[in-house]
Amino acid sequence: MVTLTLDRLSAHYGRRQILAEVTTPCFEGGQVVALLGPNAAGKSTLFRRILGLIDGGGEARVEGATRQRPIGYMPQDTGVNAVLTVYESVLLARMQGRSLKVQPEDMAEVERALDDLGISALGERDIGDLSGGQRQLVGAAQALVQSPEILLLDEPTSALDLHRQLQLLTILRRLARERGMLIIAALHDLGQALRFTDQAMLLQNGRLIASGPTAEVVTPERLREVYRVAARIEPCSQGQPQLIVEEAI
Repeated sequence: MVTLTLDRLSAHYGRRQILAEVTTPCFEGGQVVALLGPNAAGKSTLFRRILGLIDGGGEARVEGATRQRPIGYMPQDTGVNAVLTVYESVLLARMQGRSLKVQPEDMAEVERALDDLGISALGERDIGDLSGGQRQLVGAAQALVQSPEILLLDEPTSALDLHRQLQLLTILRRLARERGMLIIAALHDLGQALRFTDQAMLLQNGRLIASGPTAEVVTPERLREVYRVAARIEPCSQGQPQLIVEEAI
């Protein structure tokens, strides 16, 4: 089973420190992990540091992977090519780092990714004709089609309507369980994090405030400290934790 452990992970832009020795417990395949924090907390920088796109101290330690490049990534700006169809753009993502000759299994993986995300009907549509939410789902398909063992998603629900948000998070949780994949998603909706994720990391000003089971990370005290809101968490009629935000402070 693939695992990821962050050990004193740091990052600098010039002399400015963006991440300060972020250390986490071991995250395992089959889990969905929420990356939480207000704007400019360092969430996107943490993803780029895990991927090795920027330098810094510490280590992102991957163990148990069966592939040479086990990490898939969906940035906030997916950079989809408006000239291509949806199918072509996902196939192009599949072929990155592979032989230029498309194999039947490559086409099967494209079709599976589109089907998993419920966007098979968009396959022949041009990217430029899609809504922002549809393009975001295509970006998710581009990440999934690479069959990653660890998947990093930077605000994957930001352009989606409520139905699609819930649908995508449900799909991601199912795929993590079925494929033994570790999924880490930067999320702003803390209620959805409580409902759909197993573990959470909470960042503030580039520092890790808390890490562990989501219900232990997202607490009224930390919401007051990090998000500057008064809130409470109560069980709903089905016993699920429900976040109630009362006021900004």
